[in-house]
Amino acid sequence: MAAKSFDLIVIGAGPGGYVAAIRGAQLGLNVAIVEREHMGGICLNWGCIPTKALLRSSEVFHLMHRAKEFGLKADNLGYDLDAVVKRSRGVAAQLSGGISHLMKKNKITVVMGAATLPAKGKVSVKTDKGTEELTAKAIVLATGARARELPGLEADGDLVWTYKHALVPPRMPKKLLVIGSGAIGIEFASFYNTLGAETTVVEVLDRILPVEDAEISAFARKAFQKQGMTIMEGAMVKQLDRGKGKVTAHVEHGGKTGKIDVDTVISAVGIVGNVEGLGLEALGVKIDRTHVVTDAFCRTGVEGLYAIGDLAGAPWLAHKASHEGVMVAELIAGKKAHPIKPNTIAGCTYCHPQVASVGLTEARAKEAGYEVRVGRFPFIGNGKAIALGEAEGLVKTVFDAKTGELLGAHMIGAEVTELIQGYVVGRTLETTEGELMETVFPHPTLSEMMHEAVLDAYGRALHI
Repeated sequence: MAAKSFDLIVIGAGPGGYVAAIRGAQLGLNVAIVEREHMGGICLNWGCIPTKALLRSSEVFHLMHRAKEFGLKADNLGYDLDAVVKRSRGVAAQLSGGISHLMKKNKITVVMGAATLPAKGKVSVKTDKGTEELTAKAIVLATGARARELPGLEADGDLVWTYKHALVPPRMPKKLLVIGSGAIGIEFASFYNTLGAETTVVEVLDRILPVEDAEISAFARKAFQKQGMTIMEGAMVKQLDRGKGKVTAHVEHGGKTGKIDVDTVISAVGIVGNVEGLGLEALGVKIDRTHVVTDAFCRTGVEGLYAIGDLAGAPWLAHKASHEGVMVAELIAGKKAHPIKPNTIAGCTYCHPQVASVGLTEARAKEAGYEVRVGRFPFIGNGKAIALGEAEGLVKTVFDAKTGELLGAHMIGAEVTELIQGYVVGRTLETTEGELMETVFPHPTLSEMMHEAVLDAYGRALHI
């Protein structure tokens, strides 16, 4: 059978791949997309979306316990874990189906199967019906990543879970150990702790949420401990002894090794890129620690071959992947493309309290040689936060003292994952402190704290 020819073939239908396909189609390209499992990839099916659905359930459960504070009555509180999970899976299924609709709407050819690249410009897809051969001048790799597993800490789906197992749990943990305190680990720790699991978080680095500003990490640690979590920083799980319904973790902490008995372990120690089985090495693609090496425009160095999203390295964020998908599609279509600036991409963690940031931390800014001005504003000084019953939190800004450039913003508290985009726009537009100070923020809103944190950096805060 003759190979089917396209202008663009995208391998992987996650938030990077399907967006690249849509944008390519919008620009008049004949596009095919290859997906081996689910439209929407990990993000929509096993990541960003279903975890937020779970966390919303735990958030509501937490608020129900606070009903008396709001003059309400709620007795005999409980939850149905199966129903919580069912809702989460339903949300994921709805959005995955929506991606399929978008493919049809944009006249994109969808090929379900596992892809390999036998030669430059060629894609071979193993489907349920056999093998399909495709060709294109441009191919975009968007195969994503999967959970990293460390020797001796491998998941079994029963006692030791990855994020996938944690999304469809076989039971509710009573005693839970979470290994790793990045966004994935902390979100699951927050979810299960809120539902009643006795939760311990072990982080090998010297603080939890290590990519965040140190002040925000410290605030988060205190908040989690107040909620009943045990936080072990600078600690390492050396061994897991698995028994009947029990796991004994050997944890090295403070120069000593102790034992922790739990019934469930969630391993959240990072991700590895899905580079295997594609034939990349034979094509001359450079791979560094499971990630494809690219330039600022996501070009691999092999003519007509691009790599985007988690496959192409940090930051491992769906919105970064989507933006790269748009950029690459426009580049392929002959349009002027703008490379991604990592320091203008926000990171969000949907635990309770939420954490969000963009740009340089205070420490990183100083390491880079900047003389900085730092502003802070606490949630307790904001009327809307108090009215919401969410007075725990902090907004922090970092400015270049010489130019007034907003170098970074860091937040912890209610709805900060929604607020952070204001600072992202500021970073993207290269906003200075003067322009932010002159901006009128609506009252009463949580966003007023963003204004106050700018004012505070210059000794002008009004409400503290």
